Parts: sequence; structure tokens; C-alpha cells
Amino acid sequence: MGTRATTPRHTRPGIIAVIGVLIAAVFVILQSPLAFAAAGDDQDKTDFYFAGVITFDDEPVPDVTVGVDGNGFRAETVTDADGKWRLYVPEKASYTLTVDESTLPEGVIVEGESASQEVEFGLTGTKIINLFLGEGHRETESLAAQILSRTVNGINFGLLLALASMGAALIYGTTRLGNFAHAEMVTWGGLVALLFTTFWHLPLWLGVIGAVAGGALLGWGLDVVLWAPLRRRGMSIVPLLIVSIGLSLTLRYAYQFVIGGGTYQLPGASPEPMRFGPVTLSHIDITSMAVSLVVIIAVTIFLTRTRIGKATRAISDNPQLAAATGIDVDKVIRLVWILAGVLAAISGILWAYFRPGVKWDMGTGMLLLIFCAMTLGGLGTAFGAIIGSLIVGIAVEVSTLWIPSDLKFASALAALIIILLVRPQGLLGRKERLG
Repeated sequence: MGTRATTPRHTRPGIIAVIGVLIAAVFVILQSPLAFAAAGDDQDKTDFYFAGVITFDDEPVPDVTVGVDGNGFRAETVTDADGKWRLYVPEKASYTLTVDESTLPEGVIVEGESASQEVEFGLTGTKIINLFLGEGHRETESLAAQILSRTVNGINFGLLLALASMGAALIYGTTRLGNFAHAEMVTWGGLVALLFTTFWHLPLWLGVIGAVAGGALLGWGLDVVLWAPLRRRGMSIVPLLIVSIGLSLTLRYAYQFVIGGGTYQLPGASPEPMRFGPVTLSHIDITSMAVSLVVIIAVTIFLTRTRIGKATRAISDNPQLAAATGIDVDKVIRLVWILAGVLAAISGILWAYFRPGVKWDMGTGMLLLIFCAMTLGGLGTAFGAIIGSLIVGIAVEVSTLWIPSDLKFASALAALIIILLVRPQGLLGRKERLG
């Protein structure tokens, strides 16, 4: 008897995951600044910036972290080999400039009463501030206190990331599509909230309602106009991935065309911080975590207790069998797109306060982390996306204790690689047979 070659009937999810993560990594890296750029080249350029040189004994000091905070805006940079630094800000206003003394050489502090100072512009949009160092003793927080503070911040970040990741995971679970335009769905939520509040001067609660409704409308529209027709044509996964990348670029630059390249603030974006021992939080941080938890619990109840939620999980497990049992697969997928749009919009609002600021490409910074959280938790499972997002959020924030903040997102990829080496299907994923 001769042998007969067989072709696997199903595409292994792990292969799709690898393709998706690699494309996302290239997608983000190609738009990121060069690792060895000059001071300030890694920031969004505006007409206003602070700049200067940090020296000690008339010698430049490299790799010192300098941050600016105020008017609802935060940013930081690192001095280059010549001790130079530059920080762009969105507008003329008063800001607080801070030198992270933990990045200074041992036994060296900033001369003066504090490492922070109030700075403001003169007649021009440029302010030069040269900082001088001297010998002295600096008080530092214990390592345990720093880990606790960053862990809480990581949980806050992980929860808002979970909202976006859950929606993307539900889309993948029901359609096997890794949606690269999910970042623009996140941006859409921030933009609609900005339109209602800053441009139309309506209360924030109306802006939130408008953003949620706009997110649902966007999710519904994308499925009706684009994804449903492509599904009916039987298009395979790889062309769909390419379409989603094209959609991402189209939406992103459409946003830029409409609102420009500036950064806008939502109301109340510069709250007073509150200290809880070593942890510093604002009322916005507390509200963000509370809202995220409530929404996550609501989605969990929806998926586990309602008929549509159970149908969604059935389609994720086996769409053919679900259709054979009488489930309207197209209807459920459309509802999944609407739910994903709502979750992305809420995440976009919270992300606008966490960054802070609304910008035409604000969601792009979350894209790789969304895919990372989905893959880490187990592709296609919303509950896995929650766990993956929390791990990513904590890893990103805590890693800044040991690595430069510019590289903190790389720690999420390191966590992903380590976990996938031990459990290739993800934390809550299931092993699937090939062939």
C-alpha cells in the first residue's frame, strides 16, 4: 500500500500567536524612536520645551532621569553622554521639574533645597535650566516600599489594559482574527470623550456615556461594513490580518488629520496626589481601578451567566458545533464586536488619564501589550486576558526599578517568553492537537 499525504485541518493557535506578536513587534518598533537618538528625540515634538545640562565638578553626567509634571502632563527623559536633556511640553504653563536622585552617582545630590523646582516659560517657548550637582547624603525609599508603590501602579495599569485585552480576546476567540486596529478602537474612546468635554464643554459623565456609545457604534459599524462581508467570502486569516493592519493605519492617520498632532487633556487630568504610606495615588487612580473592576466583573457575569455569553464561549470552543446546535454565529460575533468596542472605549478614557492626555496615536502604545496579555493568558479566553494584563502591568511598572523606563515595555515581552517556554498554550489556554 502506498502512503497518502495529509494536510492539517486546523491552524494551530500557537502559530497564529507567534505571527501576530512578531508582526505587532515589528509594527511598533518601526514607529519607535531610535535607541541612540539625541536628547529629546524620543518625544513628541511641540513648540515648547525645557532643556539644559547636568554637570558635577564641571563634568557632564549621563543617564540621569529628569521629569516634568504639571497641567495634566507628565514626561521624563534621560541625559545623554554630554549631560544634555530636553523635555517637550504641550503648552506654556508652570511645571514641576524633578531630577531622580536615585539615578545620580553615589554620594551626589542636586544642589539646593530639593531635587524638584517650579519652572515656567518667559517670552519664548524655550526655557534653559542648567542643573548642578554636589556632594551630599540623599534619603531614599527602601526597596520594599518602591516595589509596593510600583506594584499598585502596575495593578492600575493592568486593569485598564485588561479592558482592551478582553475585547480583543473575545474577537480572536470567535473569529480567530488578531485585530491590529484594536489600538484605534482604544483611541476612539478617548477622542469621543475629548469631543464631548473639551470641545463641546459638556460634563464628564456625558463624555463617558458618549464615548461608550461611540465605542459600541464603531464596533458595530466595523463588523457590518468590513468584517462580516469578509467572513461571508471565506477569507483566510493572513489576508484578514493584513486588512486589520491597513484599517489601523487608515483610522490612525484619519484621527491625526482631524485633531492634529497635539496632546489634549480631559477635565480633571491633574489631580492632587494622596499618600497611603509609600504608595501615592490620586482620586482618578482610585476611580480608574474601581471602574475597571466593576466592568470586568460585569463582563465575567455576562460570559458565565447569560445565554449570549455562553453562546460566545461555545463559538470560541467550536464554531461549527455551535452553529449545528442552532446558535446564530453571525449575530453573536456582531455582539462581540459591539462589546469589544465598548470595552476599548472605556479603556481609552482611563488610558487618557493614566498617560495622561488624548493624542491621535495614543492607542498604539498599548497594541503590543494587548497582544502580549492575550497570548500570555491564553489565546481566545477573556479570563486569560485579564490575568495576562495584570502580569504585564505589574512587570512593566516594577521593572523600572532595574532597567531604564524607555525599556519597560520590553519586560512584558520577557515575561511572555518565560511563561510560554513553560506553558506554550498560555496560562489558561488549552493544548490543541495538530492535524
